[in-house]
Amino acid sequence: MKGKRAAAKLKNAQADSHLIEVLPLSGIDHALAYRLPPHLEGKVQPGCLVRVPLRRDTILGIVERLGTEQDVPEGKLKNVVELIFPEPILTPDLLALAKWIGAYYLAPLETVLETMIPAPVRAGMSTRMERLLKAGSIELTEEELAGLERRAKKQAAAYKFLRAQTVPMARGLLLSRLKVSSAAIDALVDKGLVEEVRQENPRVAYADDFSEGEATAALGTFELNTHQKAAIADIGASLAAGKFQTHLLHGITGSGKTEIYLRSIRSVLEADGAALYLVPEVALTPQTVGRLRSALADIGTKVVVWHSHLSAGERFDSWMAVARGEARVVVGARSAVFAPLANLRLIVVDEEHEPAYKQEDAPRYNGRDAAVYRAKLASAVCVLGSATPALESLVNAKQGRYKLNLLPNRVDGRSLPVMRLVDLRHQSTKGHGPAVISRELSAALKERFEKKEQSILFLNRRGFSSSLLCPKCGFVAQCKNCSTTLTYHRTDERLRCHWCNHTEPAPRRCPQCHAEEIRWKGFGTQRVEESAQRVLPRAKIVRLDSDTMQKRHLFRQILTDFRRGKIDVLVGTQMIAKGLDFPNVTLVGLVDADLSLHQSDFRAHERTFQLLVQVSGRAGRGDTAGEVFVQTYTPHSPPIQFAKRADFDGFMEAELVQRREFHYPPARRLIRHVFRGHNAEKVKFYAEQWAKRAEIVLKDAAELRGPAPPPMEKIKNFYRYQLWYFVDSVTKIGPLLNKLRDEFPFDPDIIETIDVDPVDLS
Repeated sequence: MKGKRAAAKLKNAQADSHLIEVLPLSGIDHALAYRLPPHLEGKVQPGCLVRVPLRRDTILGIVERLGTEQDVPEGKLKNVVELIFPEPILTPDLLALAKWIGAYYLAPLETVLETMIPAPVRAGMSTRMERLLKAGSIELTEEELAGLERRAKKQAAAYKFLRAQTVPMARGLLLSRLKVSSAAIDALVDKGLVEEVRQENPRVAYADDFSEGEATAALGTFELNTHQKAAIADIGASLAAGKFQTHLLHGITGSGKTEIYLRSIRSVLEADGAALYLVPEVALTPQTVGRLRSALADIGTKVVVWHSHLSAGERFDSWMAVARGEARVVVGARSAVFAPLANLRLIVVDEEHEPAYKQEDAPRYNGRDAAVYRAKLASAVCVLGSATPALESLVNAKQGRYKLNLLPNRVDGRSLPVMRLVDLRHQSTKGHGPAVISRELSAALKERFEKKEQSILFLNRRGFSSSLLCPKCGFVAQCKNCSTTLTYHRTDERLRCHWCNHTEPAPRRCPQCHAEEIRWKGFGTQRVEESAQRVLPRAKIVRLDSDTMQKRHLFRQILTDFRRGKIDVLVGTQMIAKGLDFPNVTLVGLVDADLSLHQSDFRAHERTFQLLVQVSGRAGRGDTAGEVFVQTYTPHSPPIQFAKRADFDGFMEAELVQRREFHYPPARRLIRHVFRGHNAEKVKFYAEQWAKRAEIVLKDAAELRGPAPPPMEKIKNFYRYQLWYFVDSVTKIGPLLNKLRDEFPFDPDIIETIDVDPVDLS
């Protein structure tokens, strides 16, 4: 009895408010108990960022809970060193989400938390403070002012100027305008004639000269059609119920999905809730933020932006504005799913089918699936929207897990663009093979230019030419680090690897036989841009891809100029393929529709179909009908034919039959296990030994395929082998794989990674 009473006493004592449990962000994958010093008692909450001692160092950690039930004598507990911010930087649902991501995607909790908390926040960055000057409480008489003018003219000028101002003035602006020194201002401050105050000056992303052009659509710009009204009513009913529900909003391109998002968000805000709006590409955030700020301007809601292209200061201020409750709407790319929004009621995942929602590095989470699970934790509504939903989402809708809302018509009765297939097998130019831009597409470009309409040319491959070939000796320029050819970039006359970023000067003759007849094979966006300029020499043609996005905000400037009609033809990669709305675009050309079709990926047909539908959807969104030209060597392939007929249901049924036959997702779940190292034979050996052990441990819980080299056998000097596990339940096999990883005798030279629900199989 004594032992039980003592244990109960210890448990009660350690549940006291001066004890907490902290999840360290360094080296340990479970919570540790700490003691709060007196000055921090009552100030620390779950989700707060703290600094705690661990071994001989101090580290950052997240407070998981107040009190502790860990069986550790209080006298042995160490004190929390510092509370970094007074407000929690993670909400309770985010703490629960972190544990789910760690368990489902087989990632250490420490890695998940570091991904969730932005680096500027972990670094303890502070909000920018601006130094402002205003007239002091002491006022000079005319005689005293005259004396000051004789002794110190600059001080007198600054004093008189500030006396005439009605609002404080930035110190730097005053110094530059009056050409006075800091010493002169300091002297006035010392005399009490001028006061210096500090004012918080948050860095607000997208609040600049481009923002006006990005606010292209406000609330209520057109009358909702029957299907839109039904979707809004259905989503509204789920919001009113206050329970978790996922809606799949399947609407063709131009059907007004954004208007449904905006109105749903507005209803959430009017009920004092918060909303999260995810987009797959950074290029989509300016337009989305502009629309939201315009639509919500009358209710004074602060909308913040979140993605990796922001400055460290902008990211910090955005995050803290959310953590402090100053902003209730967040727009951003994949990682915005971790924004610490309190009272989260709605999550929108636009273009939910996009592979860009999948994180490539650990933790390899899918932003779409994380959004659905976070909505579940917060008892919120999640709306997944797309013109071409992922097959996994459609199966969830058919099985009743998601509510399906259909938008089968474009707004205002506008028609879908006409799709024309250009068979490149019948195109040639003086024996040199097909031109980059076919005769049919060239004629259409000229016609649209003469009518002062805009065009988009799409190719999902950057650079000028995809490879260098010597016709005499057969030499092909290969990357020394990866199993791929080097791409020629004409802008800087370099050969570049798009996997490891290795670069080298482009040779003028063959490096092997020194022949001058080297040829550039294939083409990328640079060559498309050059070809388009030859077709339309008087046109303004601009290229938008990752090569042109190195300069900060350049992509925003390009999209703003295109929207305002300053650009005639926009050439780009996948970042312009979806979601963007340009009413004057009446022509879209897919320069090579076969690029995604012939990849070593079971999703190749699905990706091709989605790409064709999404890119063609950029045309005809205004009052003028649109036209799409698809250049292909395989015009009779199923995804191209289904896309031409806009037959989504037909494509889905045909594709699902094949997926079920070969047990590919969504028929079963897929886990990809990659082994890599610098010695190819050693990598192969360890992959084979692991496979033998896994067959025994996993038994009937998984079907193993491999090990075998992936399509890209070598990347960044690492040779690779892969295993595929086909499973019915990831949660059942996850613990078995983790246990096997802990027990397996890995060589230090072998690195292994597990990717649950992979989207990139290269």
